[in-house]
Amino acid sequence: MNEAPILAIEGLNAAYGLAQILFDLSLSVRRGEVVALMGRNGAGKSSTLKAIMGLVAAQARVLRFAGHDILGMASYRIARLGLGYVPEERRIFTDLTVAENLAVGAKPAVGGKAPAWTPERLYSIFPNLAHMRQRRASQMSGGEQQMLTIARTLMGNPQAVLLDEPSEGLAPVVVQDMAAAVARMKAEGIAVLLSEQNLHFASAVADRAYVIEKGIIRHEGPMAAIVADASLRETYLGV
Repeated sequence: MNEAPILAIEGLNAAYGLAQILFDLSLSVRRGEVVALMGRNGAGKSSTLKAIMGLVAAQARVLRFAGHDILGMASYRIARLGLGYVPEERRIFTDLTVAENLAVGAKPAVGGKAPAWTPERLYSIFPNLAHMRQRRASQMSGGEQQMLTIARTLMGNPQAVLLDEPSEGLAPVVVQDMAAAVARMKAEGIAVLLSEQNLHFASAVADRAYVIEKGIIRHEGPMAAIVADASLRETYLGV
């Protein structure tokens, strides 16, 4: 791949108050690439995504998205550049219907390479949502809410998406739907960085992976190589 990464990070450090949580972290993601950030609970996966989105105090030698220096930039400005973020907590509007949640997330695409999403296109990816257009989000299951969160993010027509633990707590059939959605994003040329503990899910969708422990990147390489390395998996992932 000769194209420069759409998301490039070098020497990222982050802290909650006086407690440093990320140490000299470097990673990159290219358009149409799915990269997994793997690690146990508390390893720093979610904190990495929050630092990228400007939700955690951070310093870095390089923190660039789509050619823009986003270090210190407000989260809403980062989002307007075309970086979508799906938090672990989902944060949907429970009093609104599925259709209303999607309408709230809609905004014009930034950059000529961002795909244009519509509710109908998203319903083709998440058929369950098509049958729930007028259902309030508070009346949906956890898996359905996760689908809605991702669909709402895609309504913003992002160039890249950060997914925080997308498979956590979901039934196996819903996890399959999530994998299909990530594959569709990749096919559309969207860059995806996902934090994940579920090795099976990550291996089904990711091209490359970084393994993080205690805020430090311990390994990086093709996803298949990590799956094949029993010692690495046992040491850092506990599987």
